[in-house]
Amino acid sequence: MQYVSTRNKQRRVTAAQAIAAGLSPDGGLFLPESFPTVSAEELSALCACDYRERAVRIMKLFLEEFSTEELEGFAKAAYGEQYDCPEAAPLRKLDANTAFLELWHGPTCAFKDMALQMLPHLLTASLKKTGEKREVCILVATSGDTGKAALEGFKDVAGTRILVFYPEDGVSQMQKLQMVTQAGQNVNVCAVKGNFDDAQSGVKAIFSDPALREELSGRGYLLSSANSINWGRLLPQIVYYFSAYCDMVSQGMVPCGHRVNFCVPTGNFGNILAGYYARKMGLPVGRLICASNANNVLTDFISTGTYDRNRHFYTTVSPSMDILISSNLERLLYDLCGENDKQVAEWMAQLAETGRYTVTPAVKEALDAVFAAGFCDDRRTEETIGKLFKESRYLIDTHTAVAASVLEDYRRRTGDETPAAVVSTASPYKFCQAVLEALGENGQVSGLEAVEKLAERTAVPAPRPLTELKDKAVRFTRVAEKDALRTVVLDFLK
Repeated sequence: MQYVSTRNKQRRVTAAQAIAAGLSPDGGLFLPESFPTVSAEELSALCACDYRERAVRIMKLFLEEFSTEELEGFAKAAYGEQYDCPEAAPLRKLDANTAFLELWHGPTCAFKDMALQMLPHLLTASLKKTGEKREVCILVATSGDTGKAALEGFKDVAGTRILVFYPEDGVSQMQKLQMVTQAGQNVNVCAVKGNFDDAQSGVKAIFSDPALREELSGRGYLLSSANSINWGRLLPQIVYYFSAYCDMVSQGMVPCGHRVNFCVPTGNFGNILAGYYARKMGLPVGRLICASNANNVLTDFISTGTYDRNRHFYTTVSPSMDILISSNLERLLYDLCGENDKQVAEWMAQLAETGRYTVTPAVKEALDAVFAAGFCDDRRTEETIGKLFKESRYLIDTHTAVAASVLEDYRRRTGDETPAAVVSTASPYKFCQAVLEALGENGQVSGLEAVEKLAERTAVPAPRPLTELKDKAVRFTRVAEKDALRTVVLDFLK
């Protein structure tokens, strides 16, 4: 299977080359030239598998130069004892039509672990397969969870270094504490004066700077990415949609072959895009419901066909979705406009120059056939957390609450009662202060004190990776201007 760039489909590379590079030199994103299909019989067989087996079977379809034995080893290492439950991504059935796909049982208590425990294995193997001799430096821009998950995945991995940028005031206290206390001899963390879009744009500019890449190559370094712009990061996410569907079948929510909906909280569009690819492969998905917070650029895009980032930026209680430039949307556009790379490149140029673009009527029609969208402000987010805990004793984080609220609105608006899974992206303990306030606790507590108070208030045990932070010292304190990220990289890779 060959991979192409969204901005130049004549640029064809292998899976290993795509994963090793992360971003195409033309600024585009790599994706498969064609997508494999999963038959009804194969889907039924997946229902009898555990999560590791499902991961191997789905990923093997895209990774022809990787052996089954290699992938089995990767899956065993990626989804092993670092998870606090054997299922890795358990499905919690709330009622006959609603379930929560819990993707936060890994070492950093957020859904990014599902991909970033796998990516280091895929990347290091890809570098070997491509004959790369340089040491790879992973650059990451994070709105919160990706940074910690990438740091944890790559810490002390031979032949790699990792540098994470996060918005100085745009992550939760717990997310920041997780990152600045990170262990490992090959890791570094830097705050950025600005928001996530500033950090992400800075990192993409570094990848697109040939002079910098040449200078770093002379120092013996190759740049790559752990953000979902890297196909090796997005591919493992496809797996948990198949796994969730299989678990919905096993738990009696649907017969195998019947459609389900997914409601996904997303800012950078990678999470829901993985669901789109699963649907493209034959997974019986009806609607993919895109859930946004007050930064509702994706809701407006899906509703109108116009993407416009020229709007107020809100800092919310669901900070991982505080994003106005959704990088992975580019991959969807490439697919919906019939692999017209020139059209995609034109839209991305318009976005860079004016901050907006409008898709064609044909693309809007294709978008409407699959996606629905809604958004939820902070007040409704907190109401949803409180209501769900009061009625079901089920505790969720702020991002999951956005999706739960949007699903409720979607069902009320459309009457669509198709069984649905809410994609639950983080432990409620990652956002303790907001969750406590949602439960009626108004006292100001922060950090680890908030963890203890939430556990006392709810009787829901706190995850061990978070309670252990009390014994860790802060290692990283650097703060950089948004136009100085290049200097930070050069300092790190002396």
